Amino acid sequence: MNTKGTVFKYPDNVDTDVIIPARYLNTPDAKELSKHCMEDIDADYVNRVQPGDVMVAGWNFGCGSSREHAPLVIKTCGTGCVIAKSFARIFYRNAINIGLPILECEAAAEEIQAGDTVSVDFDTGIIIDHTSGKTYQAEPFPEFIQNIIKKGGLLASLKEM
Repeated sequence: MNTKGTVFKYPDNVDTDVIIPARYLNTPDAKELSKHCMEDIDADYVNRVQPGDVMVAGWNFGCGSSREHAPLVIKTCGTGCVIAKSFARIFYRNAINIGLPILECEAAAEEIQAGDTVSVDFDTGIIIDHTSGKTYQAEPFPEFIQNIIKKGGLLASLKEM
């Protein structure tokens, strides 16, 4: 499984209230919620993101509340992957549970710039910045977690058992 797209870059400590502001959580509709993804930090994100595009962020991405809506809206927008220096632990697990591919790679998160074209191989953890020509190695998920993501999330993977 792979993705390739344009990079949207964000700083350290992007919390779940920035990813999806609480004022919109009065609907269970993921498509409706995704219209507000990142709007408090990047108001035009939802208008510019294309399927397969990549978010790159600093330390502690997804900190704050434990709401599963945050990774869900990122995925629903069409974002192909999030690469960060580190993820808040609950966000990390929620991302896996809903099938959003995420990778921790400090060097990639530091060096990749907004607007770069990046491809990610989830099976190997290889990240290629086609703009700079640099390659990075993230730790790939174990096979069982890769399977959860490939199936579209934990519930979908359990239904096939």
